[in-house]
Amino acid sequence: MSMNGAAAVAFAKDHGDRFVEELKALLRIPSVSTDPARAGDTRRAAEFVAAELTRIGMENVHLIETSTEESMTAGASGPAQVVPARIGHPLVYAEWLHAPGKPTVLCYGHYDVQPAEPLDEWKSPPFEPTERDGNLYARGAVDDKGQMWMHVKALESLMVAGGGKLPINVRVIVEGEEEVGGEGIAAFVRDFGDQLHADVALVSDTEMFAPDLPTLCVGLRGMIYTEIEVQGARTDLHSGMYGGAAPNPFVALAQIIAQLKDAEGKILIPGFYDKVQAPSDAELAAWKLLPFDEEEYRHAEVGSVALTGESGYSVLERTWARPTLDVHGMPGGFIGAGAKTVIPARALAKVSLRLVPDMTPAESFRLYKEYVETLCPKGCTLEVRLIHSGDPIVVSTDNEFVRAATEAMHTVFGKETVFVRGGGSIPIVGDFTRELGLPVVMMGFGLPDDNLHAPNEKFHLANFHRGVESIVRWFGILSTLTALES
Repeated sequence: MSMNGAAAVAFAKDHGDRFVEELKALLRIPSVSTDPARAGDTRRAAEFVAAELTRIGMENVHLIETSTEESMTAGASGPAQVVPARIGHPLVYAEWLHAPGKPTVLCYGHYDVQPAEPLDEWKSPPFEPTERDGNLYARGAVDDKGQMWMHVKALESLMVAGGGKLPINVRVIVEGEEEVGGEGIAAFVRDFGDQLHADVALVSDTEMFAPDLPTLCVGLRGMIYTEIEVQGARTDLHSGMYGGAAPNPFVALAQIIAQLKDAEGKILIPGFYDKVQAPSDAELAAWKLLPFDEEEYRHAEVGSVALTGESGYSVLERTWARPTLDVHGMPGGFIGAGAKTVIPARALAKVSLRLVPDMTPAESFRLYKEYVETLCPKGCTLEVRLIHSGDPIVVSTDNEFVRAATEAMHTVFGKETVFVRGGGSIPIVGDFTRELGLPVVMMGFGLPDDNLHAPNEKFHLANFHRGVESIVRWFGILSTLTALES
């Protein structure tokens, strides 16, 4: 390791407490991207990140707006419709490009977070970061503000150690819509990808397989997120006067949902499994060697009396390499205290499906929509809407960037790195690969019990600090390489 690299690691260790306090300031900003009432807070988080990138010495730091123009589009049925302009959350861009002949890394992260509800299940307020038992609790602590902050702090450490210079070229792109589908950054990559020219992308939005076990994620499931809306009568009706004659949209939804998969977890949509690519024998063999205790997983992570899912597949296969279907909510009707005997006119269900290679969101949604429409009960009409989607992805591990990452993490953790897939979706990974042709290194430092998207989300602080050091060391190894692209 170079003297500057060693000095950067020392700087990061000496200033680790400050790094955490800065992260806490970012975590206090409730940047919930799906909530229009939080649009101002979400922009404030973008400005916070931009200000810090400027302070540490990155150049050309600016916000990129992600609004879209009004346009015409063909409706699901009927004539073309006007799609109104969408005001999105801004991207944050920064760069430092003064290392000729050295590789360029594109660092990606997101500053938006999931809603914190249900609030009464948090042991401390979700937007007042709190340290307990070596963990930092807050919404966004690990997904993804904390992990994105590791990138920023690694850059700061290298800048200071290098006297205002980095050992490689770096571009940074941080988005504010990852939790709502990443539409803005996808459009930017598609239309202005030349502005993100790099040799490799670094994504830290994944987790380690187990504590103290360095991990690289090499695959993610894709997703289609949908709404099914059922219409019954013209207006809400009294169940005493009309029950037995009027259709009930909630009963209709229950009947539809019950026919989407069977009791063993098999999805019943015709043709849905036709293009599912199975993991290789080598990958399956490697998964069997991972330190996985199914009973501990059931008890400590899931917390249910039993695990469910397709028979004939292991838990890791079911969560990493098989498509799934889940219902997330059925808003509508009467949910207040007491009783109200009403038959609602409308009912809504939010349903998502996770996809695996070689499935595509467009084809999967078509099959799903056509099947749901055949299930509509008598007396009702329904609409199936696509909210957002993302492609499944499996990345190559046969490149020098991955080898450098395993070397860096081995130095920090003292253990060999394992390769895993993730069950979640990060749409931009597919965009980087498909649109920009970039290899992607998914170097994450979360833990399986960090409660992503759930109450009491946390980030193990030791992993935050080890993440900063791992990235510093990775950049140092990359500085010994020659740029692949001119």
